[in-house]
Formats: sequence, C-alpha cells, structure tokens
Amino acid sequence: MDDKYWYLKRCELFEQLEGTQIAKLESQSQVRTFDRKNLVYLPDDESDSVLLLASGRVRIYHLTPEGKETLLAFIDPGELFGELSIIGQTEREEFAETMEKSQIVKIPGNTIRELMADNASVTMGVTKLIGLRRQRFERRLKSLMFQPNRDRLIFLLLELAERYAVPHPNGTALRIRLSHQEMANIIGSTRETVTVVLGELRHEQLIEVKRRQVIIKNIDRLASSIGAKPPNIPARPTNPAFRTGDT
Repeated sequence: MDDKYWYLKRCELFEQLEGTQIAKLESQSQVRTFDRKNLVYLPDDESDSVLLLASGRVRIYHLTPEGKETLLAFIDPGELFGELSIIGQTEREEFAETMEKSQIVKIPGNTIRELMADNASVTMGVTKLIGLRRQRFERRLKSLMFQPNRDRLIFLLLELAERYAVPHPNGTALRIRLSHQEMANIIGSTRETVTVVLGELRHEQLIEVKRRQVIIKNIDRLASSIGAKPPNIPARPTNPAFRTGDT
C-alpha cells in the first residue's frame, strides 16, 4: 500500500474500510499540492469528484452579484468537501480556496458511491456530513436574519469555540485565527463594525485578543449574553492551530 496515501486512513469516513477497499480507493484517487490562496474549484466547474483535505486549510465561500464575499465553511485536515457531487450535483456552486499550502486528494464520485453501496458506515458518514453542514448553515442563516451585529459576532465566537477551543489560563482560546474582515464576511457585516464590537467585548471583560487570537474569558457568560447555551467544548483539540490574515 503506497505510503503517500496514508492520510486516506486518517479520514474518519474511511476508518472502517477493509484493506482491499482502501487499496481500491488509493488506486483511483489523485493527490495534488496547492499553494496558499490557490483556487481549488470555481462555481460552474464540473462536480465529478469528492475532495479530501490531507494537509493545510481550505475555505468555502460565495460571491454575491455585487462582489461581496460570504464565507460558508472552513475545511480542516481529514475532512471531505465538495460532497454534494455524491448526491447528483453536476456543477460546483461555490469557491474553494486554500488558506495555506495544502495537499488535496481527488476521489471520483463513482468510487465513493460504490463504497457507500458496499459499506453502511460510509453511507452513514456521508449522510451525517451533509446533515451537519446543512444544520450549521441554517443556524448561521437564522443568526444573520434575526440578530444584530453584536449577537451575530458572539454567535460566531461560540460556533468557533465548539470546533476550535482549547483551554487557556484566562479562559478558552480559539485555535483558529481570523482577521476582522473574515469575521465580517462570515456574519454579513463590515470590518469596521467587527472591530467596534470586539472592542466592546474586550471592555466588558468577555474576551481578550492577543496576536490575533481570541480568548473567551467566560464562555458561559458570553453565551448567556445572547440567550444561548454554552457550546460543547472538546476535551482536547483534534486539529492543529492555524493562522490567517491580519486584523
């Protein structure tokens, strides 16, 4: 078995596959390295494969007719993306761009569908992936529609904490480091507004910001300020920290 495809076995979706299934998956997959800020695919590109991020970081986003960017998701190592091709999507509908140098595995859609037919755990994993991403998108959409900018930003910090939180002497630190503009793109606001709201949260002793890292000083208090439940924080990190643009 070729060592260069070792990362296929690190993907949770493929953990239960037998050796022959992994070997077939390896033989039919292709790996490519992308430099930072390279486009992996564009809207209207043919959607004939599923992509697995082996290393690096990828962001998924839309552009409005006015050219405004809306961030949809961050992809971490070991995660699949472009998964809607599995259920019949023939063209991509969004942009996928690397945030840093990344290795990406291209897996033909037919290969995944054959695995799903032969292995119930793969079917369940794909269904769960699509469902969780839709749930996350719907939650964010509700936040954008009905909440003021301050609540949207707090909702985002809580959402990021659920995925990227690690213990910190002053509270809970976020391993993901986003610029003010990137936060604004996610919550449908402006860079200036995000800067003002972060300043307010710092003044209220709810957060600290050090070297572009957000530290939530009291996550229960932050959540209660918008009437939300505190997020479920993992016991330990599953993905390494990463950095992106300046604030």
